Amino acid sequence: MARTRERGWPATPEPLPVPVVDNHTHLDTVVEWVADGWEQGSAAGTTTLEQQLERAAAVGVTRMVQVGCDLDAVRWTDRVVRAHPELLGAVAIHPNEAVLHAGVHEVAPDGLDPDPQPRHASSLDDAVDAVMQAARANPRIRAIGETGLDHFRAGPRGRAVQRDAFRAHVALAKELDLALQIHDRDAHDEVVEVLLNDGAPERTVFHCFSGGPALAQVAAEQGWYCSFAGPVSFGANGELRAALRELPAELVLVETDAPYLTVHPFRGRPNAPYLLPGTVRVVADELGLDLESACRRISVNSEAVYGTW
Repeated sequence: MARTRERGWPATPEPLPVPVVDNHTHLDTVVEWVADGWEQGSAAGTTTLEQQLERAAAVGVTRMVQVGCDLDAVRWTDRVVRAHPELLGAVAIHPNEAVLHAGVHEVAPDGLDPDPQPRHASSLDDAVDAVMQAARANPRIRAIGETGLDHFRAGPRGRAVQRDAFRAHVALAKELDLALQIHDRDAHDEVVEVLLNDGAPERTVFHCFSGGPALAQVAAEQGWYCSFAGPVSFGANGELRAALRELPAELVLVETDAPYLTVHPFRGRPNAPYLLPGTVRVVADELGLDLESACRRISVNSEAVYGTW
């Protein structure tokens, strides 16, 4: 008889010896997925933002960077980071959102038809301006992101829009002296080209780093941070682990990208900050650090990028 695939929240992992930072999470989407019934059949009972924060803190994930990268999420992020001291914020118009704000409707390599929402009635210029206003007015927003290029979800016209939007976000991060969180999917060379030509912000992070050793070497040379999520634990991702080993520990961050990219062996199940310890353990092993040292290093790096909470 075929085995039924498990759903719902994975079990709580063993706590970390020293607190760490989840450098990139989408708690708005985590809460939305719960409301939509994703965790049906789960005994975890984690249903609110406050419960998610408590569950994360119980395993040593005491601080998070909440990322809002569409207009609705920007507003949500602006609000919750003011109310929760565990959270700092990053805001941007995601490259795939930028395409829809620009009115480009083309089928990309992903094969999906565009699905514009009411928020996309705003022009791209107006959307980026909303990001600027939120970042300028809220001292707890410490990064512009995630922004960048996604060649898997954009055709030729969309890629041109993404590049323009990426450059606008790079300029905004530098103007406001904020960190930059980069989304890079199937576009490593093009992302590096923009950063080198326009000049990267002083604190630049490759969110959910997906390149190989060659990109890691460029990042190390430029002093760009690389943040690793659940995929670093997947068996087939030897090149990703090789890239991690190319980096000095001073440039390594960790993240969940929740509710996506859940660490092995829970791939395909919902993700949340409380599951970050699994990724931290893989990163520590690959860097040749004991777990406590790795946690301390990650926390120091996080504060170097975002400041104190």
